[in-house]
Amino acid sequence: MKVVDIADDIFREVGRPSDTSIPVISYWIRANVGALNNYINREFEVDSTTLEILDKNSHEILADEAVILKKMYMVHHYDVQVRKNIGTIEKESIISVSDGEQSVTKINRNQVLLTLTSLKRAEEYELQKLITAYKTDKSSPKQVVGDDTEAGEHGKSKYNTEFNRIN
Repeated sequence: MKVVDIADDIFREVGRPSDTSIPVISYWIRANVGALNNYINREFEVDSTTLEILDKNSHEILADEAVILKKMYMVHHYDVQVRKNIGTIEKESIISVSDGEQSVTKINRNQVLLTLTSLKRAEEYELQKLITAYKTDKSSPKQVVGDDTEAGEHGKSKYNTEFNRIN
């Protein structure tokens, strides 16, 4: 899967915002493939000629890994939105003014900031769930010990002692 394909998916999922573009998101993806590797214990890298995300065996990134990368971007996106709104919190924004009966409506910046922060936390929580599910799905036991087909003798030592106890 190419970087630009993932960036295009993200751009559409975010709702085609006017403050970012597909090349900006593509750059973010290329810069954060290492963070994805750290999260899921893989070794992906971006091929400089094709701009595909490949592992060390030249296998393309799969949908499971791409979903985690997209979720990482969503956390980043809400983090940027929170920081942007922190800077404008002291400014009063008027969204409507009426002349008859003299009405003015202002944006409650604190409420906007709380909403964006809760959205970011929800995205972080979902990211951690995706990472945990991915690691659980890709993990395999290192060693299987014992034979579960025969009943064993429990409580007896092979030296016929009671765990080397002295009476």
